[in-house]
Amino acid sequence: MKPIVEVAARAGIDEEHLELYGRYKAKLNPSLTKELEERPDGRLVLVTAVNPTPAGEGKTLTTIGLSQALNALGTKTVAALREPSLGPCFGMKGGATGGGRAQIVPAEEINLHFTGDLHAISSAHNLLAALVDNHVYHGNELGLDPKRIVWKRAVDMNDRGLRSIVTGLGAGNGLPQESGFLITSASEVMAVLCLSENADDLKERLARMIVGYTGEGQTVTAGDLNAVEGMAILLREAIKPNLVQTLDGTPVIIHGGPFANIAHGCSSVIGTKAALKLGDIVVTEAGFGAELGAEKFFDIKCTQSGLKPDAAVLVVTVKALKYNGGVPVKDLDAENTEAVRAGLGNLRRHLRNLRLFGVPVLVAVNHFAADSESEIALVLDACREMGAAAELSDVWAEGAAGGEALARRLLQMLDEQPASYAPLYEPTLDLRGKIEAIVTRLYGGSGVSYAPSASRALAEFERLGFGGLPVCMAKTPYSFSDRPSLLGAPEGFTVAVSRVSLSAGAGFVVVETGNTMTMPGLPKVPAAARMKLAEDGTIEGLL
Repeated sequence: MKPIVEVAARAGIDEEHLELYGRYKAKLNPSLTKELEERPDGRLVLVTAVNPTPAGEGKTLTTIGLSQALNALGTKTVAALREPSLGPCFGMKGGATGGGRAQIVPAEEINLHFTGDLHAISSAHNLLAALVDNHVYHGNELGLDPKRIVWKRAVDMNDRGLRSIVTGLGAGNGLPQESGFLITSASEVMAVLCLSENADDLKERLARMIVGYTGEGQTVTAGDLNAVEGMAILLREAIKPNLVQTLDGTPVIIHGGPFANIAHGCSSVIGTKAALKLGDIVVTEAGFGAELGAEKFFDIKCTQSGLKPDAAVLVVTVKALKYNGGVPVKDLDAENTEAVRAGLGNLRRHLRNLRLFGVPVLVAVNHFAADSESEIALVLDACREMGAAAELSDVWAEGAAGGEALARRLLQMLDEQPASYAPLYEPTLDLRGKIEAIVTRLYGGSGVSYAPSASRALAEFERLGFGGLPVCMAKTPYSFSDRPSLLGAPEGFTVAVSRVSLSAGAGFVVVETGNTMTMPGLPKVPAAARMKLAEDGTIEGLL
């Protein structure tokens, strides 16, 4: 690894704008934003993917490798990514910093506590929870209805035992009430930090967050509880983006980590806008399949921030197509061209969907060792038939060299195909109209069914004046539908909305579908059980 001051210098950042966290990590001081404000923006490229297999398909890997390849070709490039959560790291996936020759480093530190951002977000979230309970205990001047307190607690770990809890048990410990925990990546504080433009905007958004309702149905906010300054103090360092590097020294800004299946799935606006001032091209990513992270990138992050994406890279793997063609996970390494062909409908729909947002799309076929030449050729030929540019990406094995063809094709696309970005729906649509536009136009469903409580909540949000907000869909990442077993490109299904909640500070309405959980559980054999701390301090099994 290069000292982070050298990586910063490569990006055009003077050391005076860095707050060092050792030799290889730094935070970017707000003074950098002021210095760069007159500099023109670079071009913004989103990396997204088809619906994945449970093992993941290398979207972050491709983002890292593509940024390395662009820099190797002489195009000043900065990557902008999310911070990993401890939940997936110790749960199913393990680390989230790429792999092979396309990694962000120091990987172990980034995957664990990094610079403390997620801990600060958890603390700010739980401070507000404590203040809510304390307010009710000390007389409840605001008239909060204890049965309508909606603010839960948060922890950055998969722990299904905390989904539903009872607080306040025992004499003198407050009013007993049902509550629960979210994973920190699903916290509204996380979304607020990622969508804020600066510290003042952060405070304004924190103040708008709704903690509950009075008996008359009026909102009670964090601002009403005088919680904002305390929360902002806890977030004073977390709001600053983090600078690290890839294996070849490409600058990477990592900031914020909302999940895409239960939150909006994009890194911070502050980090992305800083990257756009530093690089001629910024490569960023949005979580899970394009119908989740990419939709929220276009309809939430871009609409709120004014960002204008120039292109999208759609990551596909032979394994993902076989999985969507009906092959079980354990058999994905075996050659099966028929299953690849059967899964192409998933790729076709994602291509169609991305084009609805008015951006040119490049397909990156992420190469795995078990892929056969005939399977790869089938995917590339199918992309040509769909009218899509496509290149094989070998960045895991070869780093920048393995992404050179992909990078060259992207540069050509950016020069020859200007984007005409537009969100999927107009803000004037009511909330049901926005939900149904996503389900019918992107997912391929025929309609939406609503639990009675969800219908009542949507009507109340409209009454309270929040009908103009975008919607943030929470659903399984493995299917276009709300059922993980419905693979490929299903049509005619109905999406069941089980619950909706208002994130007034973040500026969207969360729509939970099917059996989506905002607190994941651990698998039967969690990643934590496969890890080992070696005598030299390195960690086996995390990456």
